[in-house]
Amino acid sequence: MLQVLFPAPSSSRSELAPRTWPGITPQSTATIQNIVKDSQERWHLFFDRDYRPHNHSVHYTLALWALGADDEIIKAAYEIECEYLIPRFKSPGSITTENFNEHLGDDEYYSSYLDFFTEIVKKQGTSEALEEYIFSQKANFMDGKEDKEQPGMLDRCMDGIIHSMIHIGNGLEFGVPALVAEGLAWTAVHFKSSTAVISASLWNASPTALDTTTSENPQHVNTHALTILARILKDPRFDDIPAAEDYSVVYANINDKYGDVVSEYVRTWTFDQKNPQEAERKIEELIFANTVIYAIGGWSKDKAFNTDFFQCVILSCSIQNNSLIKDECSVHLVTSSLFLAPFCAILKPVSQELFLRSFFAVGLTWWIGRGRPGFDIEGFVAGTSTNPGPVPSFPPAHRDALPKPSSPLSRNPNPWFQLVQDALTVPDEHFPKAIRALAHFSEIYGGRKAGQEDFGNIELPGADLIDGTLFVRAAVLNNSKLRDDQNVGLRMTAYWDRQGFYRDALPASSGLPANVVSKMQNERKEDEGRP
Repeated sequence: MLQVLFPAPSSSRSELAPRTWPGITPQSTATIQNIVKDSQERWHLFFDRDYRPHNHSVHYTLALWALGADDEIIKAAYEIECEYLIPRFKSPGSITTENFNEHLGDDEYYSSYLDFFTEIVKKQGTSEALEEYIFSQKANFMDGKEDKEQPGMLDRCMDGIIHSMIHIGNGLEFGVPALVAEGLAWTAVHFKSSTAVISASLWNASPTALDTTTSENPQHVNTHALTILARILKDPRFDDIPAAEDYSVVYANINDKYGDVVSEYVRTWTFDQKNPQEAERKIEELIFANTVIYAIGGWSKDKAFNTDFFQCVILSCSIQNNSLIKDECSVHLVTSSLFLAPFCAILKPVSQELFLRSFFAVGLTWWIGRGRPGFDIEGFVAGTSTNPGPVPSFPPAHRDALPKPSSPLSRNPNPWFQLVQDALTVPDEHFPKAIRALAHFSEIYGGRKAGQEDFGNIELPGADLIDGTLFVRAAVLNNSKLRDDQNVGLRMTAYWDRQGFYRDALPASSGLPANVVSKMQNERKEDEGRP
């Protein structure tokens, strides 16, 4: 049974899902299998139960394995993560179908929810388990219940900067059922933070209402995700977003005050369930939109790149002399986009739409909450590079090297080789995930030419200049801070920026909230002092 739940990772059935890079060995595969199992058995999902930051150890090490990292690198990365994780503990009681809803949101019951979902996944399989426990109306809204009593499982899946969705996505992409069960348990103990944008109307609306083939859009003209960004940029209702550094406050502020407005925009994003290619097309739109938010939104010609921590999880990049701002939320927008295809590959069309609309709504809420940065697309295309260039340690080019020995390309002919090499040894769980996501997006969309017909009706100024180099430009920016500053902090998410894009700027933050960082540092010192 262990082999059924914890098989060796493999490629997803989806053609749009990432492939693995050369470098995988029997040793590295055995290492990652052991880590996935060990992490589930030993660790709680949060490493601080008040602030609720997540255990990233499996996300991090799977990304390294898939990028071809040596097993010694993978082991070292896991050891770093284990330094501050807290042990998994026994729940006060068991979870059954009868009391399932009674303990939602309570991480005391994480172990029991994990036991429950392990049995569900074994009996029903991953697809049926997700349909029943995440996407069914019963799993989200029940007649006769008050709002606070509604199960809201899709809402919970998108809570905490989408980490439960990322965890399930890893299980789907790599074919590891135990991770899907674990991600469902993560979902169950998360809060409902998106009630205004993931509302009952998504289930109650007819397909016609959802895909907006009404008087708003009589010809069923596709409304692109980039057009939604353009419209929000023009909306004065979002002009005075309050600055906030605590990510839970950022998200709650926007959901409470602007959730209905965000929902309006998400409803105008078209989706045709009758078209078998629609999910694939909409995934592409979301990938471009989230990369634009992270890369072009973080870039400025006269400031350093803002590697926004929050927007890179939903993509992140930075270049010092062309002014990008690295924000960690943006990186979550990017890295989570990697798992849209594995989800949609196993979902029914109606669930695909629920999933993609909810994901878009949460991403928009984060973008608005971080200050709704605009996009200088023309300046970005003119002012960013598609190649990081050689580093001093590169050997000299052969005298017959192409295109000529004196060219920088003779020493770094494919930018991704160096970009991925950078990512493999950085002791930060988000860095390799961001590069892996961007490399994959470049693989499937890198050949896109500027001005293609499907971008012709987009309302975002400069959209006709966007081409497939968007992703490598983003990756070069993402890594440039690493190249430009040898003293840049890499541990405890110190690499990412958190000041946002507000009119009244916040001070740059070096990582997690001070109390969490202090706690982690003290625990590390205690460990180092033990024999």
